[in-house]
Amino acid sequence: MTLNTVLRLTAATLVLGPGLAFAAGPQEGETLAESQTFTYRLLDEVPTLDPQLNEDVSGSNVQRDLFEGLMNQDAEGNLVPGVATGYTTADGNRTYVFTLRDDAKWSNGDPVTAGDFVYAWRRAIDPATASPYAWFVEMTTMANASKILAGELPPEELGVEAVDDQTLKVTLEESIPYFAAMTTTSTLFPAHRATIEEFGSEWTRPGNMVSNGAYVLSEHVPNEYHTRTKNPEYWDAENVHITEVTGLVINDVNQALTRYLAGELDMIEPLPAGQFPELKERYPDQATSVPRLCTYYYSFNMTDSANPALQDVRVRRAMSYAIDRDVIVNAVLKGGQSPAYIFTPPFTASFEPPATAYEDMTQKERDAEAVRLMEEAGYGKDSPLTLRLIYNTSENHQKIATVMAQMWKQKLGVSVEMQNFEWKTFLEIRKNQEFDVARGAWCGDYNEASTFLQLMVSDNSQNDGRFANDEVDALMLETKTMDDPNPNYAQVEAILEQEVPVIPVYHYANVFMLNPAIKGWPYGNVENNWYSKDFYKLAE
Repeated sequence: MTLNTVLRLTAATLVLGPGLAFAAGPQEGETLAESQTFTYRLLDEVPTLDPQLNEDVSGSNVQRDLFEGLMNQDAEGNLVPGVATGYTTADGNRTYVFTLRDDAKWSNGDPVTAGDFVYAWRRAIDPATASPYAWFVEMTTMANASKILAGELPPEELGVEAVDDQTLKVTLEESIPYFAAMTTTSTLFPAHRATIEEFGSEWTRPGNMVSNGAYVLSEHVPNEYHTRTKNPEYWDAENVHITEVTGLVINDVNQALTRYLAGELDMIEPLPAGQFPELKERYPDQATSVPRLCTYYYSFNMTDSANPALQDVRVRRAMSYAIDRDVIVNAVLKGGQSPAYIFTPPFTASFEPPATAYEDMTQKERDAEAVRLMEEAGYGKDSPLTLRLIYNTSENHQKIATVMAQMWKQKLGVSVEMQNFEWKTFLEIRKNQEFDVARGAWCGDYNEASTFLQLMVSDNSQNDGRFANDEVDALMLETKTMDDPNPNYAQVEAILEQEVPVIPVYHYANVFMLNPAIKGWPYGNVENNWYSKDFYKLAE
């Protein structure tokens, strides 16, 4: 999806027929396989299946199958109807009115109503829920969201209203032309109130969960696998071909590749670092690399709990300069990734990437400046600095961390103590700032620069290094009312270049292996938002 697409849809008012279906189907001459299953690899156990508590990319992939929001995306990332058949806007994109289809049902047969969205969105912003994505609801500028999150107003005051069962009215405090695109994020999916109230924290277990997506959760063995099966109550069930989806937790990327090549998996991502060129040559119709709206980075702990040396911007800048991003991209990963010198991917829709001073330097020049800065700060090979670096368990993450640690050691005399943790533990440790340097990655929740730069706002819960800059806060707040926010985005990137709260390492490519019998994969969706309902499997 491009922002221009969103703007066109908003200006024209998106209204489509309630019976219109979007699931893919076999083309002329294609024969469906008798068994319509899709099995893929998960690096880690999904931390939660609760849409309002999710902050995880792989969790979002699961939740897009189990739940359906107001809008979906097609294979190119364009907005298409989900529970909503369309929407209108008024008051300069400050009021959105969504029309819900009357044949949308929960998996227990209950109708999906506008009230289910009101309940879910209030739940997401309620401080009592402690959603790690409550900031996302605030970022939509829904009326009173900030005051509710601050505990100054009750959740019932949020600017969303069920006019009737099929009409949802949303009132924003600022003009957000891409608000409809934000509804594809799991935080804004509906929730079945009766189920949550009956089962509490156990409502996401198989047998308890009531969902409204194309699939239902049928099995879940934590840290091993989960299975979701076709939901007969889904409004477009007759056009859903894949009947069973299984996510297998396989921590070792090489083992995952072995099992894929043995036919146990239909898709694996990512591939083992450095192996894409060989796999592409051997399996040209299976190995793929396409741009992905994500940035791989490392955060510095900007609080007093970190090594005091990290309070010195010269140290942070030296460590960033000393990273040879070309080596990581071209010698370690080899999958089409691009070196990152700014936080926002340059191919983000309508974004005008600013130039950076250190991108135009040679690596030799960057290394010399890094040594000078570190020595000026009082550190170097004769006065070594020791830092704790954390990452989540993955061979690829380990390789990157090892290469970076070697660069810091050889060039700057910095010793790095590396520690890896399984995903859920890693998230907790990182969120508590129990690190000096921490691996991070961010994939856009929608295709616009604010989805990245908002992470640098001081009170954003995803700002794990706790970077705080009044100018950044003010610039990002101002973008919400600007016709062209690019000048502000450029200023924020310039501040990040100067202050170095994070080290951008590379911008992603989606590097994966896909069974050629699986059709309907959204290669053109840079957000990599895929829906199993759009797939089908051909006969061998």
